[in-house]
Amino acid sequence: MRTPRKIVLFLVTLLLSLTFLTQPVWSESLTVQKTSVPQGQSIQPYLDRVQKKVTTFKLKNGLKFIVLERHQAPVIAFHTYADVGGNDEPTGQTGVAHYLEHLAFKGTQRIGSSDYAAEQPLLDRQDQLFDQIQAAQAKGDQQALQTLTSNFEQVSKEADSLVEQNELGKIINQAGGVGLNATTSADATRYFYSLPANKLELWMSLESERFLEPVFREFYKEKEVILEERRTRTDNSPIGKMVEVFLGEAFDVHPYQRPVIGYEEDLRNLTRKNVTDFFETYYGPGNLTIAIVGDVEPKQVKRLAQIYFGRYRARPVPPKVQQVEPPQQKTKSTTLKLASQPWYLEGYHRPAISDPDHVIYELIASLMSDGRTSRLYKSLVESEKIALQASGFNGFPGDKYPNLMLFYALTAPGHTGDEVAASFGRELDRLKTELVDTQDLERLKTQARASLLRSLDSNEGMADVLVEYQVKTGDWRNLFAELSKIEAITPADLQRVAQATFTPENKTVGYILPQDK
Repeated sequence: MRTPRKIVLFLVTLLLSLTFLTQPVWSESLTVQKTSVPQGQSIQPYLDRVQKKVTTFKLKNGLKFIVLERHQAPVIAFHTYADVGGNDEPTGQTGVAHYLEHLAFKGTQRIGSSDYAAEQPLLDRQDQLFDQIQAAQAKGDQQALQTLTSNFEQVSKEADSLVEQNELGKIINQAGGVGLNATTSADATRYFYSLPANKLELWMSLESERFLEPVFREFYKEKEVILEERRTRTDNSPIGKMVEVFLGEAFDVHPYQRPVIGYEEDLRNLTRKNVTDFFETYYGPGNLTIAIVGDVEPKQVKRLAQIYFGRYRARPVPPKVQQVEPPQQKTKSTTLKLASQPWYLEGYHRPAISDPDHVIYELIASLMSDGRTSRLYKSLVESEKIALQASGFNGFPGDKYPNLMLFYALTAPGHTGDEVAASFGRELDRLKTELVDTQDLERLKTQARASLLRSLDSNEGMADVLVEYQVKTGDWRNLFAELSKIEAITPADLQRVAQATFTPENKTVGYILPQDK
């Protein structure tokens, strides 16, 4: 059974980064290579060696590559990072980024269909009938609706008969690949898996074609899958509902206020053309960055990349998020009465990952809400016993833009959210008025270093963080620069940031109350 902390972490993680699992279980035919991170204090020489093994290049069409040689095992991890997420969706089309991620597994003109020439007109006919069904529903024309629905079902059956189910996954599985998956967040969409080293060219062929001429087949079938995701993660989940409402309250103008899964009405009205237009706008080569980590030779990667990905035509730079969240002027609050245990949430605006104080916020979050040694857990759960769990998130719901530091607690029986709020306030005031003990700070720094090193402990982890730092901060080297920044943090830095952040005018709170209270 999951503990309350694991339950909320699981639910909120699903909400913040929607994951599409192509197969529930795959045999581990490929051994994942762990790196040999040195033990002890001297880790800088190791990090220097890693950085010297990184090669970057950019194709003429703008597509960027980061390659890290690791020859310990004949394995390669691949991460394709599209710099587009829920933040970039047009008004009225929330959920389209995540929808596209699902459809990116459906194949191309050559993968996923037994006869694309016969399938294409059927897909077009589906779209026409869907538009006509929408119009009939708006008019309330039941007779036309019945006829159109019947026709739609027949055309869909014909189209489905030509689909080769999960052909992309089968090809990768047969080649010894593992971990075929993808995630969509507010900030980005990622596609990733690993293959044996001798399958580098196979990956180049499959991945380049995947985004060269994708076919968004089974669009309407997938609509029901995504609507069910929304029902499970949001509509039927008290904490899911609160997360959606809380973000809408905390942000006035920035797209972080919108759910990545999308609003139900938007999802129902999305068309295949909406997805196609979104793809054409945001999946140009200049908006993609690929990380390749493992048993590779950079020269060979570059040669093959030019052959396969060089086929992409350059596209205009896609529009960026223009909305800038204004400084909050007063405490915001929202309350939901649901069939749930009582929860209390408290969030504060903080700057983006590129801000110089980012690592300070990371240490504050660790001090306050990371695990059983954190101040909130020790105070609310162990000492006062007014909560069953107390924890938090940093960079909520993303960190590419200014975001939130979020704290939350599951209220203990016989106690209230107001008691939890008061205890939160005391602990945050303590951080603002008392300098953190130097021993506690050193412990936090050690934990931060260990967390960073854990992210480097596999090909997959390294590919993930290298590409993220490259896109979000402008240089993958900023990942390694964080170690020196962590070492330079002082107790006065923590106090300075706490005093500027944890103010009443910068606070948003949320209560989940039982329906009968």
